[in-house]
Amino acid sequence: MAEEVGRALGLPLSPGRLAAGAGAAVLAMERATGADRERAAAYLETLFLKAGIAAGRMEEVRRCLYRMHGERHLWCSVADGTGAALDRLRQAGLRLGIISNSDGRVAAALEAAGLRHHFDVVVDSALVGVEKPDPAIFRAALEALEVAPAEALYVGDLYEVDVLGARAAGMEAVLLAPAGAIAAGECRAVPSIGALADDLLQGGLC
Repeated sequence: MAEEVGRALGLPLSPGRLAAGAGAAVLAMERATGADRERAAAYLETLFLKAGIAAGRMEEVRRCLYRMHGERHLWCSVADGTGAALDRLRQAGLRLGIISNSDGRVAAALEAAGLRHHFDVVVDSALVGVEKPDPAIFRAALEALEVAPAEALYVGDLYEVDVLGARAAGMEAVLLAPAGAIAAGECRAVPSIGALADDLLQGGLC
């Protein structure tokens, strides 16, 4: 997402400069409120500022992001190894679901990414009328999966939204933190879905 917006605006960004601000950007996104595009804007603005882009260009960044997100869902890039890891979890007999604070397009984004078939349930906040961290959205997924909270493990990338919300619904939670950004509080973390699958299948998170 950052690379696409940067290219569209001709911003001088390098992978190294972006990586340097990734942790702060994740925390900014975690603290943001509102729909997908507002959280994405908080993430990108912090990332670009940390990468040395002038503050005066942030409104331009926001407008470009909103336009691109309206054309297609920008939270749809897939990390290497994700599909294979989900295959392993399914083959082990685990039931998988998605809970997303989104705009009604999560199922379509998963289809476009070739991942929808991995999931038994997709709960989109725009369609159910409640957002994380409200425990109600987690309970909706549990009911659809016919799984008790104590039997479920939730994996999310935002501590306050995902981890605390899941815990309030009675679930265990793990933070997906490839950038190493973890908000205050104790929480197990994994760097990737592949690492999560390794831990689960070896009994490390049970």
